[in-house]
Amino acid sequence: MGDIKDYKIATLGSHSALQILKGAKDEGFETICICMKGRRQPYDSYKVADEIIEIEGIEDFFEIEEQLKEQNAIIIPHGSFVSYIGPEKMKEVTMMHYGTKGILEYESDRVKEREWLLDSGCKMPRMFDKPEDIDRPVIVKFHGAQGGKGYFVANSTEDFYEGIKDYPGDEKYVLQEYIVGVPMYTHYFYSPLTKELEIMSFDKRYESNADSIGRVCAQDQLDANLRTSYTITGNIPIVLRESILPEVFELGENVVRESKKLAGKGLYGPFCLEAIIDPNLNLYVFEISARIVAGTNPFVHGSPYTWLRYDEPMSTGRRLCRDIKQAIEQDRLDEVLG
Repeated sequence: MGDIKDYKIATLGSHSALQILKGAKDEGFETICICMKGRRQPYDSYKVADEIIEIEGIEDFFEIEEQLKEQNAIIIPHGSFVSYIGPEKMKEVTMMHYGTKGILEYESDRVKEREWLLDSGCKMPRMFDKPEDIDRPVIVKFHGAQGGKGYFVANSTEDFYEGIKDYPGDEKYVLQEYIVGVPMYTHYFYSPLTKELEIMSFDKRYESNADSIGRVCAQDQLDANLRTSYTITGNIPIVLRESILPEVFELGENVVRESKKLAGKGLYGPFCLEAIIDPNLNLYVFEISARIVAGTNPFVHGSPYTWLRYDEPMSTGRRLCRDIKQAIEQDRLDEVLG
């Protein structure tokens, strides 16, 4: 039987690092925070990191990778880590890595992502091939995990060309039908050890200025020439209507099943289906995040759903560290590394 004292948990100091590092310590691991210079104070203050390694920029990660390998550290990817390094450079990570690296390219390429979700039976908003086809409100999304930055709504072809002027050089985008409804982000966890899917929690995003522009009357919005933006600034916990839970479980299971056809061991660990629920309770999935999302951060002490399953605080960060712990203790670590 392996001993977790022979391993350390490492992650980049951003996004959901506080939760991951706290969860790792709760499971008995020593922790390492890789931190950009000038950004270490939260990790010092909350005492979640046994060691902080400061780097100038994310490109310096590969310069410290050997140092991490010497400490038998396992890196936990999250949105900032994946976005800053990029899906192609992720393949060059040689240290122990939780999750399948190859699956991350499917969340960064919206065409591949859509094929995966449709094959999983997800109902999705309509896509438009070119701006000239726009005949209803669309949301323009740029590729990659950027926290909603740069998204904008266009109601017509003319609207699109006016809005895209603000993003010169950004040619990789998709035109997605804008569904009016309630945003719902489901935080799943699938363990390759138990082969079981769990629903950990739900959230909605607090977006700037989409969630504050409604405080400004329509005429003032027009007079001030305000344009809606969707940069994520925070996360709000949600408890879902219970009758919808069976469908949400089924969607998650289908996505995991299809992922095994795409890359290596497929999708496992934490992931998130991002959806809209319309007034008729139709659930439209518009995106997947194939790793832990920041929407799990309100649940450092657990959610109503984890309290139903666990008789102890269980964040998503702690759950993934427990998966690693169990893999080590059962001599099955290779099953959770990718």
